[in-house]
Amino acid sequence: MVLLQTLFTSFPKTLDQKLPGHFSELSDQYVSLLEGEEPKIIESVSELQLLNENTPNPSEKSKEKCIISLKQVNNVRFINKFFEAANQRLKVGGYLMGFVETADQRHSRLMAKYPKYLNKAYCFLDYWAKRVWPKLPYLKHYYFLITGGRNRVISEMESYGRLYSCGFRLVDSKEVDGKLYFVAKKVGEPDYNKEATYGPLIKLKRVGKKGKLIKVLKFRTMYPYSEYIQEFIYERNGLGDGAKFKNDPRVNSAGQFMRKYWLDELPMLINFLKGDVKIFGVRPISRHYFSLYSEDFQAYRNQFKPGLIPPVYVEIPKSVEDTQAIEERYLKAYEKQPFLTDMRYMYLFVKNILFKNVRSH
Repeated sequence: MVLLQTLFTSFPKTLDQKLPGHFSELSDQYVSLLEGEEPKIIESVSELQLLNENTPNPSEKSKEKCIISLKQVNNVRFINKFFEAANQRLKVGGYLMGFVETADQRHSRLMAKYPKYLNKAYCFLDYWAKRVWPKLPYLKHYYFLITGGRNRVISEMESYGRLYSCGFRLVDSKEVDGKLYFVAKKVGEPDYNKEATYGPLIKLKRVGKKGKLIKVLKFRTMYPYSEYIQEFIYERNGLGDGAKFKNDPRVNSAGQFMRKYWLDELPMLINFLKGDVKIFGVRPISRHYFSLYSEDFQAYRNQFKPGLIPPVYVEIPKSVEDTQAIEERYLKAYEKQPFLTDMRYMYLFVKNILFKNVRSH
């Protein structure tokens, strides 16, 4: 909240007349870090696009220090293109400010708006029409043709994930009257991920043998673009039981059920058939989680092919250090007796499921 306060308070008073709604209200409470520079106020997507077209390769000096978007993110047709265009116009270390109505905020608004006997049914239909339909292959084209992409349902985690994928880092956010106002800092260039998908089947980049990145197939259990904010969630929440991210807000309700019974990992059988993984072995993990291990263990771990079923389901870790120790014990035993080690671990894994009710989470 501190940076939001700092940014807003320093805005010149003349900006109050240009900032409608809660941007104007907040400007009375907060100071500026802009050192006399006025922020660039954008009221439409086309305005930012035109700015980039007129100066396609601006010098770092001529770029903006702060862009304020008065266009609600839910009403932007190509959200990532908009964030990428903002990134192009900002100096490194510059700020993008905007706002979004999150899925939870929208649900609360609709529940309060309609009578009790209608609100749940309306929310259900609204979710399918504004959240599911825009993500259905072959059918989403008609949604955007009819609506122009306006009034979409977007989760808080998806909003942050999109920002991170476009070269920003969240530095502050504040909920005001059913809207989430955010400040994001430009820290690099956009990822321009052309394989981003909303569908139920996703590809995740994971560290494989020899440090090679492999694309692991899974059923979606998280909100879109969640993979970009793993470090953000780690810094904010830390790790919980099983050395997994504590109270991970990226996981949706359906995903919690799928993870409990390993249903989300069924598509990894395709990775097994391709030779990316074996049946039992250390889990293929993200680059961020991999970076939490010691450098010596990273080098040692890279010598082995990851597996579908990891040793952390035989011994349940409580921390990253526990996870590293468990994997190291397995790998050293596997080096000496590969077949017997995997058979012994598989037996213990099945025993844990049947008699100790061990579940994924």
